[in-house]
Amino acid sequence: MSDPAGGAAPAPDGTADTDGPTDPPSDRTDADRPSAAGPLAGLADRLRDRGVDPTVAAVVSIVVGSLLLRTVQLGARIFHWDEGRVGYWILRFDANGEFFYRPIIHGPFLPVVNNALFDVLGATDFAARLPVAVVGGLLPLSALLLRRHLRDREVVALALLLSVDPLLVYYGRFMRGDVLVGSFCVAAFALVVYALDTRRTLPLFGSAALLGLGFTAKENALVYLACFLGAGFLLLDHRVLRTARTSGSLLDALVAEGVALGHFLDDWTAGSRTRRTIERRVRERDSGSQYAPEAGYLGHLAVWVPLGAVGVVASFLAVTTFFYAPRPDLWQALGVASVPAGTASTPTLGSVWHAATWGAGEEFWGTWAAGTHSGHPYAPYLWDIVETLAYGSGVLVVLAVVGFLADGYGEARGTRPLVAFATYWGLASLVGYPVATDIQAPWAAVHIVLPLAIPAAVGLGELVDSLGGSLRGADRDTATAALAGLVLLAAAGGVVAPNVDYWNSASVEDKQVLQWAQPENAYKEALTDAAAVARTNEGTDVLWVGTDTGRGTRLYVSDESGLDRMPPSGGGDWHSRLPTPWYLERADANVTSTPPEARFDGLPPADEMPPVVFAKPQDADEVGAMLDGYSDREYAFRLWTERIVVFVDEEALAAAYNVDAQSSLSADTDAAGSAGGDGATGSLATASV
Repeated sequence: MSDPAGGAAPAPDGTADTDGPTDPPSDRTDADRPSAAGPLAGLADRLRDRGVDPTVAAVVSIVVGSLLLRTVQLGARIFHWDEGRVGYWILRFDANGEFFYRPIIHGPFLPVVNNALFDVLGATDFAARLPVAVVGGLLPLSALLLRRHLRDREVVALALLLSVDPLLVYYGRFMRGDVLVGSFCVAAFALVVYALDTRRTLPLFGSAALLGLGFTAKENALVYLACFLGAGFLLLDHRVLRTARTSGSLLDALVAEGVALGHFLDDWTAGSRTRRTIERRVRERDSGSQYAPEAGYLGHLAVWVPLGAVGVVASFLAVTTFFYAPRPDLWQALGVASVPAGTASTPTLGSVWHAATWGAGEEFWGTWAAGTHSGHPYAPYLWDIVETLAYGSGVLVVLAVVGFLADGYGEARGTRPLVAFATYWGLASLVGYPVATDIQAPWAAVHIVLPLAIPAAVGLGELVDSLGGSLRGADRDTATAALAGLVLLAAAGGVVAPNVDYWNSASVEDKQVLQWAQPENAYKEALTDAAAVARTNEGTDVLWVGTDTGRGTRLYVSDESGLDRMPPSGGGDWHSRLPTPWYLERADANVTSTPPEARFDGLPPADEMPPVVFAKPQDADEVGAMLDGYSDREYAFRLWTERIVVFVDEEALAAAYNVDAQSSLSADTDAAGSAGGDGATGSLATASV
């Protein structure tokens, strides 16, 4: 980046940036290569000899591990309340083809993507979480876009922190939009930095598309934009004040910034075809013209700034419009789906575009901006986020402090703009999210961790440097090496231990990182049994026993058909059943419920009782007395506030699993017979199975 006077700021390795679009990796010097002695240095040298960039190789290896860390046993944890709500409506979208933007379940990215993904992989917990896992797993690649501002070891450290931070891993294995919007917005920011560094315009279009994806994942992409603007303003303010102190005049400082901007744009347009063409034509008209370079420069800006702006906006709108467009209206407007007879009006591209842009904006404003979701005390929400950061990302936060201080006070050049920008961004998020979020939820801390990963990478690089320098020096500093080694070991333990603990946790002991509406994992066993019964039972499969609590009616819906289309209707409280409807809908279960006043005389007679019954613990004894031959199991329905009791008809359950076993045996027999070529061989193969 240029300084306010138009000079070149030192690159991280101490060399000056070259003018024009230089490819960052090829511009590295020996001073910036990883300096660790031993096998790692030898490995890096061997990779270079083979034409492989060791930094790129390291980051790619980290990304592979990052994807594995997020996808192995991805479906083991039971769905959270919020996952169950969104998942259910994706299943209904798949069934009826109808979807429209509802701010309360956030952006349309997951419904649109998972609806298509379920057709390929099936509707499972694994498939539902896979988009988040893949996007979060690929995020470390964005570190490579920042190489002009970070040393190679810091690039690798950034990729590593984005890969293994426990909070990012846990919510990277969770079907929510937070890791999605954070990853898309961070990648969009990194592409802008890359475009500025290389003086290329095309990455800006990719950045706009990624930002659009961020807006489709969750509405707090707006907060990212606010943080970008705020951090950028602080950087500019620092530059102006620094120059003003040197020159003694604020006006001179502002003029210097204008000159620096002019030099920057001159570098960007240098050598472009448009600029050369304009210069040539000016000289053809007036061979003695002294202003041909200026005409080419201004002409290039006059042509490409508007076109570039239109392209960036178009890239953003193309992505957001596609996702926010209501279905099936979009397909009907495109002519790939028929309009049902009797429909009042046929959707057009104009009406669909309006619904996906202005209409969605009005929905967002009415629910989040002008709604009542942010009317809560500030201090408890701030404390909740700080507690989550301490338990889930404590190592990263400490490294971020070390990195910011080391970068600002450990080098003569002062804090690098990128490090300062990311630190301001993280601090603004820490201050702002207790206001922006509507509930106390640990996933909000993800948006603070992501920007702080950049100064944390600098901090990790400083620790590695301290360890390596102490071991390599002529007078080896054993004490410093030991201290640095202990700190790195503690940091590794502070990352590995939480990841192991939180992996697929649904335990109240991890409440600082988990959200309270998470059922315990054991509840999934009862849901598996309920699904098995529903697949083989005739008639009504599931009964919810409605009840009254101090917070209103629970489990009862007067009209179950009101749950076929968004938003839920029919009276009662369907949301109190979550995440169970996701699992029952997958099994195509026939569900009913009884009102609270029906307890306990109004329940169905014994011969009409569904084989699966859900009830609250306060009603379990009375309900259980009416269920002959049913087993009962009680689970934590919300980790530290609610419980649920599941009654299952043991005879129906045994019959369901017997049918499944018979189906499996029949399939095995058919397969074995086909492979053996005759009945005798098939029977033998089946017997061996």
